[in-house]
Amino acid sequence: MIVDGFNSDPSAIRELIYASAISIPSAINYAHQLFAQITRPDLFTWNTMIRGSAQSPNPITAFSLYTQMEKRHVRPNKCTFPFVLKACTKLSWVKAGCAVHGKVVKFGFEWNSFGRNALIYFHANCGDIRVANELFDGSEKDDVVAWSALTAGYARRGELGAARKLFNEMPVKDLVSWNVMITGYAKRGEMESARELFDEVPKRDVVTWNVMIAGYVFSGEHERALEMFEEMRRVGERPDEVTMLSLLCACADSGALDLGEKIHCSILEMHSRGLSILLGNALIDMYAKCGSIQKALEVFQGMREKDVSTWNSIIGGLAFHGHSEESIRLFEEMRRLKIRPNEITFVEVLVACSHAGEVKQGHRYFNLMRDEYNITPNIKHRGCMVDMLGRAGKLEEAFEFIDTMEIQPNAIVWRTLLGACRVHGNVKLGRRANERLLGMRNDQSADYVLLSNIYASQGVWDGVETVRKLMDDSGVRKEVGGSLIEVDKQR
Repeated sequence: MIVDGFNSDPSAIRELIYASAISIPSAINYAHQLFAQITRPDLFTWNTMIRGSAQSPNPITAFSLYTQMEKRHVRPNKCTFPFVLKACTKLSWVKAGCAVHGKVVKFGFEWNSFGRNALIYFHANCGDIRVANELFDGSEKDDVVAWSALTAGYARRGELGAARKLFNEMPVKDLVSWNVMITGYAKRGEMESARELFDEVPKRDVVTWNVMIAGYVFSGEHERALEMFEEMRRVGERPDEVTMLSLLCACADSGALDLGEKIHCSILEMHSRGLSILLGNALIDMYAKCGSIQKALEVFQGMREKDVSTWNSIIGGLAFHGHSEESIRLFEEMRRLKIRPNEITFVEVLVACSHAGEVKQGHRYFNLMRDEYNITPNIKHRGCMVDMLGRAGKLEEAFEFIDTMEIQPNAIVWRTLLGACRVHGNVKLGRRANERLLGMRNDQSADYVLLSNIYASQGVWDGVETVRKLMDDSGVRKEVGGSLIEVDKQR
């Protein structure tokens, strides 16, 4: 367009911005760059940018654009406010949404079906449900969008009884309504009810299938999720990125490496030009959790684009599998590339330092987090430090670290130190850690067993008897151990 001189043609610019903001959602940032170069955008262009921003991962820009529009005295039309209300709904901005409602009334768009339905959806989801009902009562009763908007609001609020009543009364049910109800049941873990509706849907789309797959994953029914995926493919429905993310999560949680590799192959067929950041991160997480850290590294190295979550996944995966030096090396590489670490990054690298016995390095990173990146250490960071000191046998230093913590230590911190005392056979400090632990909770058999083992390892049998009596007096019973094996894919 620039070479051929079309960059000064208003209609051509409008089309380019529409394509960047709406047709290709991933190009929204480019659309903003183009928009910033237009001296006097017309109303269509304003609405296009607000619409694209509202449906983007950063909907706050939609509201910001509307504010700029007001400052420039550009009069909105009936298409403007629904997109602004959508942004307010996604952000759960109740006050801002109510202010926009006032603007809708001021400009006379309250009873325009497009504006009214957007208001119903906003109030039903995060505003005043009574207002949503009043607007609904004043709407055309054959307007399926109004029915769907109110039904979705009740479902999102967890009021499935009210949502189902509306759903049953709907004169015409569109696919959005079916998906709304199935999603409501799936999010509550009521998969039998979700499946009943799923089986009744006259015609399904990829969203319907994705909701069921994600619902089974959320409920821990990973086999059912994978069966649903196979059924989806049998009927010819093409999976999308959301489908694959849910399936990778199921494989990661269940340790199904073979199936995860097959899904990886399917993803590569779907995305021949390269993995998205989300899919790449999910694959790294799946391979790491399934024990194939080499495959996780291959995915990481093959990704063209990476975000901080990508680095966190591989740094944490390497640390968990004992490749602590490589984990620390990647953290240093991350810093060299000027990628800003976050709280999770420092948890992962502190775990790596703990497993590698790098106490001095761990202290340096702990201080770096506060001094260079202005991240306040939370209980997980401090727990990692206690674990690191405990593993290194610096038990007195670990106690001192806990005593000087700026936040209250939790039971996990004390149990971590108690475990270190068992490893190093320190009865005196183990007793101290156990006293603090039992002061916070006294119903966990493993806490007693740890102290008992410390006594036993040092031949202090009176101490063992004392712990057993304490368990009996507290009514605590040791949990029975168990093993899990898999034979011919049956557990």
